[in-house]
Amino acid sequence: MSLKRFLLVRLGRLISYPIRRQLRLFEAACHQPEAVQTALLLDIVRQQQGTAFGRDHRFDLVRSVADFRRQVPVAPYEYVAPYIERVAQGEWSALLSTPRIHLFALTSGTTARRKLIPVNDAYLQAYRRGWNMWGVKMYRDHRERKIAMRPIVQLAGDPEEFHTPAGIPCGNLSGYTAMVQKRLIRWMYAVPYFIGKIPQARSRYYVALRCALPRNVSQFLAANPSTLLQLARTLDSEKEALLRDLHDGTLRTDLELPAAIRALLRPYLRRDPQRARQLGQLADKTGRLYPADVWPASSIILNCWTGGSMGHYLRLLPDYYGPAPIRDLGLLASEGRMTIPFQDHTPAGVLDIWSHYFEFIPEGEIDAPSPTVLQAHELEEGRSYYLLLTTAYGLYRYHISDLVRVTGYLGRTPLLEFLSKGHRFANLTGEKLSEYHVTQAMTAVLRQWPQPISCYSLAPVWDDQQPYYGLFLEESDVRDEELLRRFLAAYDRQLGQENIEYAAKRASGRLGPVHALIVPNGFWTSWDHNRLQQSGGSPEQYKHPCLLSDLTFRQTAPVCRCVAPQACSA
Repeated sequence: MSLKRFLLVRLGRLISYPIRRQLRLFEAACHQPEAVQTALLLDIVRQQQGTAFGRDHRFDLVRSVADFRRQVPVAPYEYVAPYIERVAQGEWSALLSTPRIHLFALTSGTTARRKLIPVNDAYLQAYRRGWNMWGVKMYRDHRERKIAMRPIVQLAGDPEEFHTPAGIPCGNLSGYTAMVQKRLIRWMYAVPYFIGKIPQARSRYYVALRCALPRNVSQFLAANPSTLLQLARTLDSEKEALLRDLHDGTLRTDLELPAAIRALLRPYLRRDPQRARQLGQLADKTGRLYPADVWPASSIILNCWTGGSMGHYLRLLPDYYGPAPIRDLGLLASEGRMTIPFQDHTPAGVLDIWSHYFEFIPEGEIDAPSPTVLQAHELEEGRSYYLLLTTAYGLYRYHISDLVRVTGYLGRTPLLEFLSKGHRFANLTGEKLSEYHVTQAMTAVLRQWPQPISCYSLAPVWDDQQPYYGLFLEESDVRDEELLRRFLAAYDRQLGQENIEYAAKRASGRLGPVHALIVPNGFWTSWDHNRLQQSGGSPEQYKHPCLLSDLTFRQTAPVCRCVAPQACSA
């Protein structure tokens, strides 16, 4: 070990000491989740009782969990949205007890309008604490890979997409935290935060790789494994240009880059002719250039989501990165972190009982008028629940539509794995497409491109190269294939307008365009009948689903042929 490396490792241990102590205290707290959660809830209510939301819901009367439940209903984002809008206008006391708001974290909602989540000091404290404990545990579990204080490739979004009328920035939270990191920590990231401001996906991936190639990278971090897959494929497809830029210390001039970003990138464009020649010789010999060829496979760790529908991407990652350990990032969203994974190759993580107050509704009761609501210590292993969270930044009994399953316990605190984004969502690459998006887009496009569509469902279809959504139509609804092709193109564009995350995944190439998959006449009548028989519901209340989240549906449906903007086979 070189002297520089020795000093860096010692410095890392010194910096991580308070976090290691914090981790021990958290693990101890997991043995008494009821007491920890109740104390946290009452503290949140006490601090926020002077806000407009607190006054409207009589937080001054809350002395127990039961009191809180009487005063505040289980509700989605739309319930708290009017208060958030007042904060966006400058009236911070509508929802927050202190005036300091760093930004609004942006997320896609169940409507075309994006959600705004207030990020205050309490939010950042919880966010950083969760990441720090996750990171220290991950480093300690992989001492043999010698990854401490080595560069990380993280792809984050734009921290400042726009501003509210009160001048509060709105953007990507991971991009914001990367922007405000201390200089020492920022040095550990091979990709600068401002790359998130590059609008064109191909350019963004290319620049990230150009910055990472000269560094001794140990980790790749992205929420969705499809991003890691796309990054690896870009490395291979652009290897000649990347190695030329690495050799010369340049950045190709034909990339679509804002001039200001190109100027900021100059200090990151290291020149390394020797490394460029070595990698070029390897690429000439093997005909490829993958991350496992560039960085030692024995020291790479991948950090991404592994639950829900991510399994298809995870299966492909070893082809590009080698047999690298994969540590799930945990159940986290713009709304906050919910779990902290402490092991590799599992989506399960311990509930973050220090950060938010959590409640749960059993899966089968989500549509009941008076569902059972449970606390964390009341959950049963093997059961599935919808998660509600109450935070110190204005979300109360917030129904985020995340379905989770209990896989075990740390002490008496449940370990949870993410299953799906609710019972009316589909999620191939992080787009969180809702039935609302699907039906709104259909209504809009049918006005422009009339089609005799009697019944349909949109469902995700897995393809190793480029997954997509299939619009399943019956034969009698396909009378003019050329008209249908134009309809599909318009419908695909409209889905992107209804759901900005869908548009982003399409633009980055992680999702392909919508295909029409044609099934025999009468298929949907028979399918609906069988579904109704299984559910035991009444025909009068039955509603045909316009969106299916089942990834296996394509394999079970009797598809006759496929219609798409380009020829494909069924």
